[in-house]
Formats: sequence, C-alpha cells, structure tokens
Amino acid sequence: MERLQKVIANSGICSRRKAEELILAGKVTVNGQVVTTLGTKVSDKDIVEVDGIKLMSEEKEYYLLNKPRGIVTTTSDDKNRKTVIDLIATKKRIYPIGRLDYDTTGVLLLTNDGEFANMIMHPKNEIDKVYMAKVEGILTGEAIYQLEHGIIVDNIKMVASKVKIKKVDSKTNHSFVEITIHEGKNHQVKKMFEAVGYHVEKLKREKIAFLTTKGLNSGEYRKLSNKEISKLYVLASKK
Repeated sequence: MERLQKVIANSGICSRRKAEELILAGKVTVNGQVVTTLGTKVSDKDIVEVDGIKLMSEEKEYYLLNKPRGIVTTTSDDKNRKTVIDLIATKKRIYPIGRLDYDTTGVLLLTNDGEFANMIMHPKNEIDKVYMAKVEGILTGEAIYQLEHGIIVDNIKMVASKVKIKKVDSKTNHSFVEITIHEGKNHQVKKMFEAVGYHVEKLKREKIAFLTTKGLNSGEYRKLSNKEISKLYVLASKK
C-alpha cells in the first residue's frame, strides 16, 4: 500500500505536490469514488483516475549505483548540484532508496518501486548496510561496545549490529572500521562515531545485503537482476 499522491507522482504525469493539489481539488478517483483526503493509501489493484484518465502501472526499474563523492542523493537540488538521478539514463521517475551524504561513496540503490524501497529501508527486515569508515584516532573496545549496544543520538537510540576494526595506522592515528547497521537515519554512521568521540574522515558503503560495487567504477551503475531482487525479498521475509 502506498500513499495516493505518491502513486500519482510515480506514474510520471506530475509532481507529488501537484498530485496533492489535484486530490484536494476533487480531481482524483479511486475505484470510481472521489478521494480528497491526502495520505489515502491504495494498492496496485485499485483503479486510480486523474481527471478521468486512468493511471497505467509503471514498469518497475531497479538500479545499483557506485555513488561518487560530491554528488547529492536526492531527485533534485535547489543549489543546482549534480544528483544521483543525473547519473542514470532512464525516463522513469526513479528515486534513491535512503541517502548517502555528499562526501560518502559506495552502494546506492534506486528504483520506482515503493514497496521494494520500503522493504530495503525498514529496520525490522534487518537488511545489512555495511560501511567502511576511516576515523581519526584508535578505536577502543569500549567504543565498540557502546556502538553495538546502542547510543542515544538526537534523542534516538542507534545501534550497530556489528563493528569490526579492519586496520589501525598508529603513525597517522587512524582506524579503518567496518560497521553494519540496519537503519538509515540522516548522517547516522558519522553521528554514531561522533557520539563515542571519533571523527569520520572518509566513509564508503561497501554493501547492502549481498550487493556490492564489484565491477563498477565510481559513477557507474547497473540494473539489478530478477534473481537479486527476489533474493532480497527472501532475506526480508526471514526476519
């Protein structure tokens, strides 16, 4: 089930804001009934019409991008910076699943399938998001314990499912740390390290579940296979 205005926007006929205006103006029907309540949820079995025109279900697309540094993870940018959408050649109204910071690189999924996006993002499904962080300082066992048992950041408890030191450079006073989370809150990994006293200098998302950037240079992308999509749903269903 998805919000009506999102379904209309995903069909490609208008923006989500315009869809909301059309709903409020009584221009939208669901199964023949006028709907004027924003947030109304519909399924792909419902018949949605806008100004008497039936929406056709859009073919779903799924992409894996090796996000470069210096690209914003959004569908548009008011500062006219290049977005991840600009890197992918498609006419569909795709959007990123979650966000990676402007200076963070690595695995990013994009789609026009809301159900799939929610499945990947929802913490209850425990889909691993694995990051490699270069942090200033030598990470202590106490810091690892705190990260894995939960810390309060912005009044929210954030927990890493696994933290592992991969390398320590004593000469430059840096640690290279693999951290796995199941959520995707704004700046989450950086904020978690800051909360235990460490500054993240460099961050890359290495994996989402079993998906990596293998074979993709920075800025390159590929479509997910049907087998990969099915495997992700299977992983989520086991939780």
